[in-house]
Amino acid sequence: MAKIVKAKVENSLTVLLVSDLEKSMKYYEDALGCEVNEHWAIRDNFGLGFKLIQAKDIEDVRPNKETWNTYAYVKTHDELDDLYLELKTNGAIIVSEPRVIEQDWGSWKDFSVRDLDGYVIGFGSGNKND
Repeated sequence: MAKIVKAKVENSLTVLLVSDLEKSMKYYEDALGCEVNEHWAIRDNFGLGFKLIQAKDIEDVRPNKETWNTYAYVKTHDELDDLYLELKTNGAIIVSEPRVIEQDWGSWKDFSVRDLDGYVIGFGSGNKND
């Protein structure tokens, strides 16, 4: 039997139904630092990516309850702190301030923001013990 070669997935996008496409596009550009066009809102060469779609009915806009809709990894705690300061300065809606959680392998630090429809985006970084 021939071995199946796995294809590599380069990036992924989170698809979000939004209540007001124009306002959402502006928020993702201004507050979250994304490059926004009619197809997507992306940041850092698709390190963070969204497909924003105008909902036909407000009832279709349904953020996850009590958890993230998207979670993004940042390499270091310092970069995470810089990102937090950037987003906060640019007017992002902060859901949770940066916090450190100690683990047996090291520490995890994260914070989260939300968009105008209540979708929550978490950002985190790990710092392994030496």
